[in-house]
Amino acid sequence: MSKLLVAGDAERKAGEVQFEMDGWLDTAPFEQHLGITIEQVGEGRAVLSLPFTVKLAQGLGLMHGGALASLADTAVALAIKSLLPEGTHFATTQLELTFLAPVTEGRVTATARVRGPQGRTFHGEATLTDGQGSKVASFCSVFRVARGQGFED
Repeated sequence: MSKLLVAGDAERKAGEVQFEMDGWLDTAPFEQHLGITIEQVGEGRAVLSLPFTVKLAQGLGLMHGGALASLADTAVALAIKSLLPEGTHFATTQLELTFLAPVTEGRVTATARVRGPQGRTFHGEATLTDGQGSKVASFCSVFRVARGQGFED
């Protein structure tokens, strides 16, 4: 895989990166196992996608809700990562996923954006759509930056 340039990087020097995709995936083997692809990241936004596979289906042949939650959570995390200094530690503290339609084939895309920080807190939202652009789920989350990193309340 190649280096990932931050979206909307007109003022960045050629070849400068926010973080490297390979490096991020090396530290996130679960997302790599699921088959998540980073499409775009930058300026508090992220677009990631995930293919439907039989291994990600539940017993009725629908994409498992856990796979969809992982895609959305990861998209918001990368949106936050695009705003923070490299090496900043943060974690999901709350999440809510509302299922709107089943996924039985194709590719699911999560489009995420974040607000914050407010102290150490970021609020994230993601919309999940299927290959036809139909909304299949909506996601909201709260992330907190670990103490002692300059984001104190």
